[in-house]
Amino acid sequence: MSTEGSAPQGAAAAVNAKAGRNLPAAIAVGVGLGAMLVVALLYVPNLFFAIVAAAMAVATWEVTKRLREGGIAVPFIPLLLGGQATIWLGWPYGTTGVLGGFAGTVLACMVWRLLQGGLKATPQNFLRDTGVAVFVAAWIPLLASFATLMVRQEDGPGRIFCLIIGVVCSDVGGYAAGVLFGKHPMVPAISPKKSWEGFAGSMVFCVIGSILTVTLILDAEAVVGVVLGVVLVLVATTGDLIESQVKRELGIKDMGTLLPGHGGIMDRLDSLLPSAFVTWLVFTALL
Repeated sequence: MSTEGSAPQGAAAAVNAKAGRNLPAAIAVGVGLGAMLVVALLYVPNLFFAIVAAAMAVATWEVTKRLREGGIAVPFIPLLLGGQATIWLGWPYGTTGVLGGFAGTVLACMVWRLLQGGLKATPQNFLRDTGVAVFVAAWIPLLASFATLMVRQEDGPGRIFCLIIGVVCSDVGGYAAGVLFGKHPMVPAISPKKSWEGFAGSMVFCVIGSILTVTLILDAEAVVGVVLGVVLVLVATTGDLIESQVKRELGIKDMGTLLPGHGGIMDRLDSLLPSAFVTWLVFTALL
């Protein structure tokens, strides 16, 4: 059998396999989503609320669907509506609105799950299901709301750019170093493809990227970029591991199939969501 032309294809397949994704599709989707966010932030910053709210609605649907397939009866309607309230109440009321929306969501999930079977039925797995529902409410809309809180601040779009570019640098640095040099698994029991070499690549790329964005976009001190870069890598990596463990317990590869090369919306938000909170926290404390 002729092997002419098979080497490049084999090399590409090996890279895709080691990365755990369809690289061309992932790049195309990532560039498209990035372009949409750039246009929105530059020309209609408040549209960012609608983009985040729509993405969180889809992510909530993906996660609750997977949880229900795994036998965990989380209440979708209060999570969906409460999540939207958590995000949108941040526009007029800031952190107070976000806290109120989240607390209301938690209470609604408790009551919904308690009475879901009717007034005469004894709830089954109430603690488990409501506990997971609170986890979902915190994991998705609550963490996402810190991104929308930032966009309303002075230099808000610039702060969002620092967040997104920092996470992208962490992802790209980790991917490149992991594919090229990855030999020592980081947490093989949770995510076999993550390596310490990839983590080092994430740290280098993210710190450099954060220094550049913080100094050039926000005109802030380089030390703020160093702090942001280090924290982003730690939190983004942890966020990725958290979703990996959730998927491992549910016995699934991806949360969804909406984004070619990425999986579902939630598969792209795993590192961004906690990173939104820590970026808000770093900027609030240091700027």
